[in-house]
Order: sequence, then C-alpha cells, then structure tokens
Amino acid sequence: MEHQEDQLHQQNGLLKSFEGYLGEFVYGGIDGCVTTFAVVAGAVGASLESSVIIILGFANLLADGFAMSVGAFLSAKSQKENFYKHKNIELWEIENVPEKEKEEIRVIYREKGFDGEILEEIVQTITADVDRWVNIMMKEELEMMEDKRNPLLIGSTTFASFILIGFVPLIVYVVKYVTGWGENLFLWSSILTAVGFTFIGSLKAYVTQNKIWRSILETLLLGTLAALVAYFVGDLLENLVLNSGIK
Repeated sequence: MEHQEDQLHQQNGLLKSFEGYLGEFVYGGIDGCVTTFAVVAGAVGASLESSVIIILGFANLLADGFAMSVGAFLSAKSQKENFYKHKNIELWEIENVPEKEKEEIRVIYREKGFDGEILEEIVQTITADVDRWVNIMMKEELEMMEDKRNPLLIGSTTFASFILIGFVPLIVYVVKYVTGWGENLFLWSSILTAVGFTFIGSLKAYVTQNKIWRSILETLLLGTLAALVAYFVGDLLENLVLNSGIK
C-alpha cells in the first residue's frame, strides 16, 4: 500500500513538473501552427510549387522557432536575475539596517489587521530566521515570487512545441514530395491544421482554466484569420508581379 502511494506521489510529481512548462508548450504550438499555416496559405495564394512551400515552411519553422525559443529563454533568465538582484538588496538591508526592515514587517502586518502583542510575536517569529524574513519581504513588500523553472527548459519546450505543432500544416506536402502521392494538398493541410488547432486549443483551456470549446474556437479563428490574410496577400502579390512583368 505504501509502495503504491509512493508511486502515485512520484507520478504526480512528474506530472506537476510537466505542467509547469505546459504554458510554454501551448503558446509555442499556437505560434508554430499559425505562422506555418500562414506561410502555406500565402504560398498557395501565390500559386507556388509544393517544393517551394516546403522550403518556405521549414525555413519558417527553424528560424521563427529558434527566435521564439531564444526570446522565451532570455525573458525567463532576465526575470530570474532580476529576482535575485532584489533579493540580494533585501539581504543587505536586513544585515545592515535590521531595525528599519523590522519596522517594514511591522507595518505590513499591521495593515493586515494585526496589533499589540500578536503583531510583535509575528514580527519576532519572522525576523528570527533570515531566509523566512527575506522571503516575506520579497513577497509582501516587492510583490515578487521566484520562478523556479529552468530558463533553458522553458526555451527548449517552446522550440520543441513550435517545431512539433508547426510541422502539421506541412505534412501532406512532405508526403507528396517523398512519395509522389497527394491531391487537394491545401485542403488536407487545412484539415490537419484544424486538428492541430483543436489539440492545442484544448491544452490552452487546461492552462487558462477556460471552457474548452471557447479555447478551441479562439484558436481556430486565429489560425483561419492568419491564413486568410496570408492567402489573399499572396494572391495579390502574384497578380501585381505578373501584371508588372517582373520575372
């Protein structure tokens, strides 16, 4: 029985670790699927060959995916560095001006409704431990919470999701290129992309705690709008180029 409970706790721990990066997976996937499908739609609107669509699609996947993951990594790293910068400042103030910092604790908990002996007991309890003291100051005074997630994993999750979900609109074009089989490629690409949007939209609902149908619908509408814009821009540019005689 105890062994089963230990296994359950371990599974929950692993699941919780994954959940911590689920937001990055969702938004990386949305961006990857939307932008790649927009590239495909724009290329189809411009009547480009399947081989060109594959080139443009993979160029978008690798370049945009890498840029997005680097941005996510640097953002998370900057937030972590900013947190520790302010934490070190608080530690210095606790060591060098402890009475001032004690008074700040006293003010914080007085505003929460504590007074008299209870207030002094709270102040004494908190300031008796430096780690507890600085953590309270970070949370209550600066309103800063440490993000314990690994910035490298945040960037890697974003990149992996961008590539994985962003590849969906290109699947039929790759199959056509490799096997020679395939008709109505854009139609099938659209269907597969809708499936990808539905999957990532359901995950988005889990992350944001919104209704699943609303999240899926929002994701589908976003992708459809991006595709329509890209398609008509591609069609317009094709007509402009043909009419201008540019080769």
